[in-house]
Amino acid sequence: MPTEVEWKHDAMPRDDRIARLAKQIDGDIRKDQHLLLTAPEVLELRRRGASELHAICADFAASVNRLLSPPVLELTPEEYNPEMFRESGANLIQFNAHGRIIQIAFQATREIFSTEKFLIPYILEGEVRAFNQEMLERTQIRSQALFFCLEEKRNTWRYYEWLHGRTGLFSRDQLVSLLERLV
Repeated sequence: MPTEVEWKHDAMPRDDRIARLAKQIDGDIRKDQHLLLTAPEVLELRRRGASELHAICADFAASVNRLLSPPVLELTPEEYNPEMFRESGANLIQFNAHGRIIQIAFQATREIFSTEKFLIPYILEGEVRAFNQEMLERTQIRSQALFFCLEEKRNTWRYYEWLHGRTGLFSRDQLVSLLERLV
């Protein structure tokens, strides 16, 4: 018959395994929370995502225009509210700086969420295109895929650059990079 000391020693590894198992289960549940979303919840998240994307764009345009006299970077639409999100069909945000264009087109996924084109589950998908007249004449338009991803800690916009296979958070810095290539 094992002594009390031996039993406590054996219990510690079991408790560690149980703690690891509980942590793993909790991680899987959090990772798969998007599976539990209802259609109205997804619509609200999509509207919030569209508003966040416009806020990123508006911040970029305002930052550039503050340093220009007169301001020349046009953002369309200038203002955005969640009700402007089109659930069916394309949504468009565009920058224009004297013929240097950045277009962001996005739409809802066919299903409530998808992982078809990107590994992280997403509910909005689209494309960022950057071009100027010279590029159009050569039929050379730069494009990147864009996804509004449902992540464990927060939902984020992510880009995927087809040419180099790079991915990252879509931000004002990404817009700076795109416009720098057009100037």
